[in-house]
Amino acid sequence: MLQTFLPLFLMTFGICLFIVLMQFLWRYIDDMVGKGLEILVLAEMFMYAALFLVPMALPLAILLASLMTFGNLGERLELLAMKSAGVSLVRIMRPLIVTIGMISIGAFFFQNYAMPVVQVKLYTLLWSMRQKSPELDIPEGVFYSEITGFNVYVKEKDNKTGLLRDMMIYDYSNGFNNASVIVADSGRLKTSADKMFLVLSLYNGESFANLKSQSKTSGVKSAVPYRRETFESRDILIEFDANFSRTDESFMQNQFMGKNLHDLQTYIDSMGVRLDSIQGLNAKTIFEASYIKTLKQPEGPQTHPQEITNSEKIADNAPNEPVITINFDSLYQAQKPSDKASFLSRAKSSIETQKADYFFKAATVGDEAYKVRRHLTEWHKKFTLSFACMVFFFIGAPLGAIIRKGGLGTPVVISVILFIFYYIIDNIGFKMARDGVWQAWQGMWLSSAVLAPLGIFLTYKAVNDSVILNADTYLNALKNIFGKRSGRKIERKEVIIFAPDYKNIVPRLKQLSEKSKIYLTGHKRWINYLQFWKQGGRDPIAEQLAMDMDEIIEELSNSDQNLVLNKLMDYPIINGYRQMSAKINGKLGIAVGIFIPIGLPVYLFVTYQRKLLRHDIQMIQKTSNELIDIIEKLPVYL
Repeated sequence: MLQTFLPLFLMTFGICLFIVLMQFLWRYIDDMVGKGLEILVLAEMFMYAALFLVPMALPLAILLASLMTFGNLGERLELLAMKSAGVSLVRIMRPLIVTIGMISIGAFFFQNYAMPVVQVKLYTLLWSMRQKSPELDIPEGVFYSEITGFNVYVKEKDNKTGLLRDMMIYDYSNGFNNASVIVADSGRLKTSADKMFLVLSLYNGESFANLKSQSKTSGVKSAVPYRRETFESRDILIEFDANFSRTDESFMQNQFMGKNLHDLQTYIDSMGVRLDSIQGLNAKTIFEASYIKTLKQPEGPQTHPQEITNSEKIADNAPNEPVITINFDSLYQAQKPSDKASFLSRAKSSIETQKADYFFKAATVGDEAYKVRRHLTEWHKKFTLSFACMVFFFIGAPLGAIIRKGGLGTPVVISVILFIFYYIIDNIGFKMARDGVWQAWQGMWLSSAVLAPLGIFLTYKAVNDSVILNADTYLNALKNIFGKRSGRKIERKEVIIFAPDYKNIVPRLKQLSEKSKIYLTGHKRWINYLQFWKQGGRDPIAEQLAMDMDEIIEELSNSDQNLVLNKLMDYPIINGYRQMSAKINGKLGIAVGIFIPIGLPVYLFVTYQRKLLRHDIQMIQKTSNELIDIIEKLPVYL
């Protein structure tokens, strides 16, 4: 098994890693193109990116490899041979379970120790690449603004000599109000030896610049002087750092991406205490700013001793004292009009101040809470990869044993569909946890909680040799529901040991026809609702009719008469006399029936099934009568 699985695993892991690496490349292609980066820098970036994408490629590779391994075994009938020899599927999977367990443990250590280093170096390198200035490639016929403080227009370029023709340059380096314009017939642009400056050499041109007025007369507009120069050759030195400089990694190391399990837990604990203290302090500040603490005794003749006394009691939080509601409207109406306006203005100002203060505190707490959530999601991510590897194996291995298709056709299609489903669910859970909609553990373990039952179900079905992916099974079930049932097939036997006793079978056929007639007369399509649930959906008379019919068919199938065998195939296959579990009857059945949202749809469906059952019993009556006529005309009967 290991010799079959490991080569496939290495191959699929390489393919999956290459695919996700290309997706990563297309995502960050804009940060790399046109920067003049060295091959070693790009190679380093691709190496870190490949290590960073291992958690995405590893589960998909395990799913695809396990699916192909057991699909190939099933397609070549090797799996069937091992099961025939008494080897169970669990025993066949045992060495691979141990191998996947070791891979999962290795994935945890990789996530905990290697991934923080990889993420710090990758994100630092990407940040440095974004900050690097692009290589200068001035296009023809448009203004180029990538040089800070300058806007350059070139009408035509000579790619062989590097000469730029008909140039126009707007210099904003001294501010927009002090801009200057330079026009030249031709010019060259090159970088200094240390790549810190651009040297712009211009030939046969003119420059225009405004001069600041030395004196200004109040209220009198004066013309603004300007300067015009003509030159044959002129060099302009422009600051332009074209070197690639790496950003310090210390900033990224302090973020959630650069911490292992122990550091994450330490940060979460400390920040939890910090958040609790901040929230407690904010709550105390809000209480101190409330009217209970700020209400003062008013001055002047409109003093209300009783109300002020009660407010002081409330402010002092005196125990066992009755709380009397203060009528603020009466206090406000007792004031002078000028005092009312002053009170309203002060109240509005106080409310706006408190509102701004609350928004600031809420933003501060929100930022701190976001950091804690990101650390929590990273903490759970250390474990979810290992669990995902095990879940995908227990999905891929039994699924391959069930579908029995190897190669890169069906397994690839199924793997991609399952992985896309996993990726969507995982991203939904991550974003819910990151934004605080769910708890961190709920969001990060959502994909595992959804796929783990699928793995258990598929493993159970594969161990029991179920045909859950056989299309005929579902087609027959649908045909049964809608009355399109499969016909009965009876073939003539080459060797007949016991010939049927036709004279004894004819009375049994007449009795079966009579029972069918009585059933159709006494059992209508509709049945009493409570009686149906009390019986648990059972129909013992129809069940007995089906048994009698099957006994007659079994005996007549030994006939050597083609007319008899052909007529036996007209008998229907009855399986609609028991619509529910035998445990749902009596009081339990009535209780389920009373619960209308469950009982009514089931009752309506069973009513439809009874219509199909009545049609089948009509076919039994008709076929029995026709079979009696055929048997009575046979020479062996006469």
